[in-house]
Amino acid sequence: MYTPEVLLKAVEGRRPNAAIFLSGGGSNAEQILRRNQEVLSQGKEVPYDLRVLVTDAPDTSRARELGATYGIAVVEEDIRAFYRANGEERVSIRTLRAQELRDQWSDLLRQKLRPYAIDFAVFAGFVPLTNLTADFPCLNVHPGDLTYLKDGRRYLVGLHQRPVELAILEGHQTLRSSVILALPYTGQGDDMDNGPILGISPEVTVELQGEKLAGLQAMAAARPSKRPAAGFGDRLAELANFNLERLKRGGDWQVLPGVVRDFAKGSYALAENKYLFYRIGKKFHPVETVLVDGDKREALFAGQAL
Repeated sequence: MYTPEVLLKAVEGRRPNAAIFLSGGGSNAEQILRRNQEVLSQGKEVPYDLRVLVTDAPDTSRARELGATYGIAVVEEDIRAFYRANGEERVSIRTLRAQELRDQWSDLLRQKLRPYAIDFAVFAGFVPLTNLTADFPCLNVHPGDLTYLKDGRRYLVGLHQRPVELAILEGHQTLRSSVILALPYTGQGDDMDNGPILGISPEVTVELQGEKLAGLQAMAAARPSKRPAAGFGDRLAELANFNLERLKRGGDWQVLPGVVRDFAKGSYALAENKYLFYRIGKKFHPVETVLVDGDKREALFAGQAL
């Protein structure tokens, strides 16, 4: 019998403190902020205090704008400027030197965040991998259904539009977003997107705009082995970006705010570092994940078809 351990333990005398990390337009962060306002307007309580917005791209993200609009502090640490100042033009973790720089950059963020006493964080479109995930729980929204396995492994992994491309090439008729508990990176590709799946979104229909699957698969097969810096720029990439935006609206925005609130309430637990439990009523139950659609919840148990 597994003994689950709550992923976010209650803090005596106060609600947990949260941070949202963002790199770009901040639409997922904004949905969390808007939903919190709706909850408050209904006379209900938001179960956490959002203390700070964090960005690695202060000049191009919307962190400052959102912070000013919603009255939230902003912490900035420009990762591109940091790498350039240390003799690296490319922001990556491909080499040992680059990984050392990433850890140093994370240390700067760690120092700036210390006054906010963060209990958990939300990666809402935050690009850089960081081992701040070892300091406190970090939730990450991902544009793919991570319950889908191929050869026993999560298949719809990767950055940006890649999970959507993979789903299209697999012939999937629908897409889902997932929210995972992000784990510390090791610099190896095998640990990408491998944290416990706290929630999945409702389905969003794939739109191919008249294109045939076989043609798109042939297009993918003809691509060069190395992705160009500006992307492939072909019809498959165009369709993936189109569906990615639809998934953000129909997937991310439905699942992420609800998972964040449930997490803050202490509704998730883990046993032996791999078995996920979800609180239903007063008891924790073993689940594969939870389907979250706004205020609706459906626990999905191991082996249950989606």
